[in-house]
Amino acid sequence: MNQSIERAKTRRIAGNIFKGSVGNLIEWYDWYVYTAFAVYFSAEFFPKGDSTSQLLNTAAIFAVGFLMRPIGSLLLGRYADRHGRRAALTLSISVMAGGSLVIACTPGYGAIGVMAPVILVLARLLQGLSLGGEYGTSATYLSEVASSGRRGFYSSFQYVTLVAGQLVALGVQIVLQQILSEPEMKSWGWRIPFVIGALGALAVLWLRRTMDESEQFSKMGSETRANAGTIRALMKYPKAVLTVAGLTLGGTVAFYTYTTYLQKFMVNTEGLPKEVVSWINFVALLVFVILQPLAGMLSDRIGRRPLLISFGILGTLLTVPLFLILEHTKNPIGAFLLMMVGLIVVTGYTSINAIVKAELFPTEIRALGVGFPYGVTVAVFGGTAEFIALWCKSIGFESLFYYYVAACIAVSFFVYWRMAETSKVSRIEAEFDAEKR
Repeated sequence: MNQSIERAKTRRIAGNIFKGSVGNLIEWYDWYVYTAFAVYFSAEFFPKGDSTSQLLNTAAIFAVGFLMRPIGSLLLGRYADRHGRRAALTLSISVMAGGSLVIACTPGYGAIGVMAPVILVLARLLQGLSLGGEYGTSATYLSEVASSGRRGFYSSFQYVTLVAGQLVALGVQIVLQQILSEPEMKSWGWRIPFVIGALGALAVLWLRRTMDESEQFSKMGSETRANAGTIRALMKYPKAVLTVAGLTLGGTVAFYTYTTYLQKFMVNTEGLPKEVVSWINFVALLVFVILQPLAGMLSDRIGRRPLLISFGILGTLLTVPLFLILEHTKNPIGAFLLMMVGLIVVTGYTSINAIVKAELFPTEIRALGVGFPYGVTVAVFGGTAEFIALWCKSIGFESLFYYYVAACIAVSFFVYWRMAETSKVSRIEAEFDAEKR
């Protein structure tokens, strides 16, 4: 009988993880479609010029979208801490769907002039608002609904679906590249993935409306809930807030460097064909997805801190050599293997960063505490990584960017070195144990 109850509980947890994660996948698909197809639509939204200048413009708008993420994490984090994780996740996917639909329908620069990039900026701001709220709320939900002793494993699915969103975007790109010619892709084919994203988001709305609210939020008292999700409450945990910012800094710069910018680097610097680069990225990210739950399970056994420290050391030491070698790599297999080295190193951060942050805060401030300092840090460092890389290339000093990435990871390494092992001082586990007593 007990085994039957335990199996039913496990299935329910898995179902909630799936429903929360698939929405996360669509959110990140919508976000990544922009950067995946930038090489095709950059000329559509901006005046004629060289390819680096047009990519620089689209990268700037990519960075602008990140500016809304702290605001999204603040607004939706507060909403999640007061009204529930499920309600906030449902709202975020609705906003993302609207942003994708706007981009899909916006005429090009040749038709409406300067209004084309203006509307593109507004749509990315809308998507940034959505994604800012999605991260903190999703990390909180997955961490809270997971079973004790397996929280590292279950919470790793946030980056499984995050990267899977990018994989789906690349998969759509590869399919369209086989069906459409390059002129067709640049003319109208790039709009198709944005339509797919909008329709997918609408389908996810139903799934998110049927998932369970987290037990920890449901048991929170009405008086506590009334004061939940405020900046004043968050400021009671200054060390946790600074820890989230510090451990995110190097991780977000490395993640966006090795997953989004590297695609453009292989085309723009190495000179590899776009179609070949799409396949390299697709296969590398597929392996990266598989690594996330494996590393999450490892963290449940040995702790979170050893994985973070390994990322800090290896990322600091290997980033510059990897990019210097990649500059002169014309062999697709060699480029793939070098990209995999970078992604394996980054896994030490991506697989467990959600649970580490969630373990730092109590229930009434968890979504805001995870999301807001993360959103600010990502806006300042993650969102500008691609822009800084392209700017360094435009002034003839591309290698400066490699040292910048290594320096950011080095800063985070010192945070990892000094921080406590969160799995041993987890506020989630402390609350769980208190409920059992």
